[in-house]
Amino acid sequence: MKRVLLLTMLASAFTFNSAVAQKSKSQDQEAIKSMCGCHEVTFNFAETFNYVNDSTYMPSETKHDKGLEWVELVEDSKDKIALQHLLIVGDPAHPHIVKHWRQDWEYENTDLYLYNGDNVWNYEGLTKDDVKGQWTQKVFQVDDSPRYEGSSSWVHVDGKSYWENTTTAPLPRREYTKRSDYNITLRRNRQEITKDGWIHDQDNDKVLREAGKEDVIIAQEKGYNTYTKVDDSKCVAAQDYWKKTSAKWALVRTKWDEVFARNKNLSLEEKVDNKQLYKYLFSDTEYQNEAEISEVIESFVKK
Repeated sequence: MKRVLLLTMLASAFTFNSAVAQKSKSQDQEAIKSMCGCHEVTFNFAETFNYVNDSTYMPSETKHDKGLEWVELVEDSKDKIALQHLLIVGDPAHPHIVKHWRQDWEYENTDLYLYNGDNVWNYEGLTKDDVKGQWTQKVFQVDDSPRYEGSSSWVHVDGKSYWENTTTAPLPRREYTKRSDYNITLRRNRQEITKDGWIHDQDNDKVLREAGKEDVIIAQEKGYNTYTKVDDSKCVAAQDYWKKTSAKWALVRTKWDEVFARNKNLSLEEKVDNKQLYKYLFSDTEYQNEAEISEVIESFVKK
């Protein structure tokens, strides 16, 4: 009798825990997908502290910018959600669409690529226990090459939904051609859903990493980007662009997935024939089929 009662209690506990986990996962999925749609965006970055003992040190300029951005849901499966950002710039009557960054969210993912400087991402395999209940956010550059990744749990408490993580990343594009005194950004990212949209809050270290030496923090910065939802009709141009180009970019993502599935350290060329990858892939006439896309991406992967 006692054994039957114990088994019944264990089964009930398992059922309860499974239901709680499923509810939490559903909340996570809802929060992630709520980032889709048309947004007025503000981009704000300011260097807060520097630690260089050099009177000639010049901190980065404070940056304030704004734009209109469409976030497209490009994949929505049981354990993966992919969001493509499309920036709308120029004359509103004749806007230009920039394929911007992409964020993929993968549930209980065990394969990470962590940036190590000099265009190298080190592969790290995690255990199922390491990532139980967590979502990996994988952020990609405009050509769908890797940028940064990190695994953490979504938190839903006191009416708030947010996700926080710390991970390494390349220099941001706003600094890439201006700074050579550091080679890694240690990003502390917080993405929080609000009643009007969402916020991307950052506290970043600018890190100099050299082989055989301890990392050196050159400076720190604050980033605060707001995404305020507006009517989808304001982003029709971006929606039309995606309808025309989505098939091509699906081929690009598939090729990169093949590269990532090799599960080994990844080192990429900065340029091939003095040309960056995005300049090849952004062509309206070339690199439109699987073979051409595969060949040009492989040319950037160091053997």
